[in-house]
Amino acid sequence: MSDVRVSIQRDSEREERVVTTGTTAADLFDGDRSIVAARIAGQLKDLAYELAEGDEVEPVEITSQDGLDILRHSTAHVMAQAVQELFPEAKLGIGPPIKDGFYYDFDVETPFHPDDLKRIEKKMQEIIKRGQRFSRRPVTDEAAREELAAEPYKLELIGLKGSAADAAEGASAEVGAGELTIYDNLDAKSGELCWKDLCRGPHLPTTRNIPAFKLMRSAAAYWRGSERNPQLQRIYGTAWPTKDELKAYLDFLVEAEKRDHRKLGSELDLFSFPDELGSGLAVFHPKGGIIRREMEAYSRKRHEESGYEFVNTPHITKAKLFETSGHLPHYMEGMFPPMEFEGQDYYLKAMNCPMHNLIFRARGRSYRELPLRLFEFGTVYRYEKSGVVHGLTRARGFTQDDSHIYCTREQAPDELDSLLTFVLDLLRDYGLNDFYLELSTRDDSDKFIGSDEQWAEATDLLRQAAEKQGLELVMDPGGAAYYGPKISVQAKDAIGRTWQMSTIQVDFNQPARFELEYTAADGSRQQPIMLHRALFGSIERFFAVLLEHYAGAFPAWLAPVQAVGIPIGDSHVPYLEEFAAEAKAKGLRVEVDSSSDRMQKKIRNAQKAKVPFMIIAGDDDMAAGAISFRYRDGSQKNGIPRDQAIAEIVDAVERRVQV
Repeated sequence: MSDVRVSIQRDSEREERVVTTGTTAADLFDGDRSIVAARIAGQLKDLAYELAEGDEVEPVEITSQDGLDILRHSTAHVMAQAVQELFPEAKLGIGPPIKDGFYYDFDVETPFHPDDLKRIEKKMQEIIKRGQRFSRRPVTDEAAREELAAEPYKLELIGLKGSAADAAEGASAEVGAGELTIYDNLDAKSGELCWKDLCRGPHLPTTRNIPAFKLMRSAAAYWRGSERNPQLQRIYGTAWPTKDELKAYLDFLVEAEKRDHRKLGSELDLFSFPDELGSGLAVFHPKGGIIRREMEAYSRKRHEESGYEFVNTPHITKAKLFETSGHLPHYMEGMFPPMEFEGQDYYLKAMNCPMHNLIFRARGRSYRELPLRLFEFGTVYRYEKSGVVHGLTRARGFTQDDSHIYCTREQAPDELDSLLTFVLDLLRDYGLNDFYLELSTRDDSDKFIGSDEQWAEATDLLRQAAEKQGLELVMDPGGAAYYGPKISVQAKDAIGRTWQMSTIQVDFNQPARFELEYTAADGSRQQPIMLHRALFGSIERFFAVLLEHYAGAFPAWLAPVQAVGIPIGDSHVPYLEEFAAEAKAKGLRVEVDSSSDRMQKKIRNAQKAKVPFMIIAGDDDMAAGAISFRYRDGSQKNGIPRDQAIAEIVDAVERRVQV
């Protein structure tokens, strides 16, 4: 047997190795179960891959993102095998890995019941214990069609080979632009075929390499995401490298459910989604309106201090505006259908930037006016599909805190630097402190407009601004808007979830499309650079993020009721009402619970409403001109003079601290 020279790359360490022909990637790692695949020449390979001369081999650990995806995709295959063993008539859709888990779509006559998921999970455990081998097998298109003749959705994917990634979410896990492959699940002892699926791979060596999993729920899903296609049944699951990690994830989900903004919004009487309005359209109740008003008021104040000018624009426009901006040809699927009026098509506003361009263009502009910073709380409407609408975080009608800055090329670097600093500082004021930045750039897709030179310049400007912040910078190739690259601020909440918050985009294209100009110092006419910036993204979504971040227990400055007076007896109500009047005169939101409930019930009600301060008063307090504080954590401070008590609440509000 001849020798094969390969190298093993682990982080910065490189090891040269001489092996015999037929040596597999698995042989290099001496049975290390933490390694589930190998990356060779940038491509992920099964551990059964036979090494070739000059291969550079990088081990893929199960705890890495690629390793987790392989674990979860392999578990999805096991789930599909279990489903077809229990429901032989089930036809296979797509089963990709997703964040924290996986899913698989099935065409079945009857929707899955929770008891069905228990049976499927039990059958999966049996398959895992059998230790079936995942075995890759290249096939021609014709052979794949013959083998999978009974699977109509797989046949459709074969026909989409090369464009499947765009044709259906998750399809790229099964077919790509190259050769087709089928993965066989083979009996560990006999090698007999147990099950097979069209798949690109790679997969775990055997089903025994699946350490911990759980099926979560089932739901309806349209094939390839289109309502024109058949409705399938989707089963979601999760898989982790250890049982402890699975338990930690399930505990995390319990905590996340407690913080669900839709649940808290109802419990705290903040907002609702009336059926009469339609999906994705919220109404804010008085208490929610207070929080929203405070959010907006502080943002408005900070913007005014930073030189922004406030504008307002209408909710509908003639179609021509969005044709000029490029949104109709590039964003039509995200917009509501047009309304015909007086022979013209009108569209609900899906974004504010085209109208801000009209404000800039309304009269001649001088370089002395730049940078011109326009700001609007502008309500927009997006046609989100019913399957993705999710409370306030994915709505059909929402208000953006939208600003567009027009500046010269020379001003752009400093403007972006100060703009990103402004955004991060303001987010910190609302209680978010853990950030990283994501830079979204173009790829070779036809969806992007503008010259390569403009894109390169815009991308470089954003990269320079991002690097000055000293935060982690993550690249997002292909994630840019069609007209320009963007930086997005990714913020972690109190339980470690990441939310995309503010976005900043550099745009050379809309100023050209709208023929925006200013008079330069030398008298020439120049085109400004346009910077798009949404700080909250949308007020509704930011409201939801803060609601979940604080689990409804907002800091005093945002709380709809900042303090509630709780009398020990009815005779103490007038005293607390005097205290409330003094506090209201200082701008505080204070109520007195004068209901017939017992004192302990009133305390429980205030705790349930997550009021920051409870003001308790009895005979001794009245005699001393004092009150007692009870805080949200159950601690208490007694005998506080009334003026000091009000000063403490005012201080917490002004410093925007949590109590």
